[in-house]
Amino acid sequence: MVEKALKSRRFGSYTLQAAIAAVHAEAESVAVTDWRQIVALYDQLMRIQPSPVVQLNRAVAIAMHDGPEAGLAHIDAVLEHGELANYYLAHSARADMYRRLGRTAEARSSYVKALALTQQEPERQFLQERIRQLK
Repeated sequence: MVEKALKSRRFGSYTLQAAIAAVHAEAESVAVTDWRQIVALYDQLMRIQPSPVVQLNRAVAIAMHDGPEAGLAHIDAVLEHGELANYYLAHSARADMYRRLGRTAEARSSYVKALALTQQEPERQFLQERIRQLK
């Protein structure tokens, strides 16, 4: 159904979000996910419904396709605009890029910032574990 809707060229943001979810669901693992296709879908979503969260999600997809350095540059650009300055997932994503690059001090700082911004216990536990793993 998603493919049919996309081929019709008469689709909206929900169709694109469903397509992104479908690409994730079809992949057997993160490693074999078609990140190029996900980035292309986020590009389309940015054209019809731009938002800082869509930009952030696109940045993470870019990191998965092109590597953490590319993703970090896009995440930093999103954070520079300020709309997501208090959004813990933006800082958590940034921390993950630093972690993947081996930049431990910057990763820790970003994880601490993300931890300070979240109230949900499962997320807090995840972030605390990431911080512990950096030591």
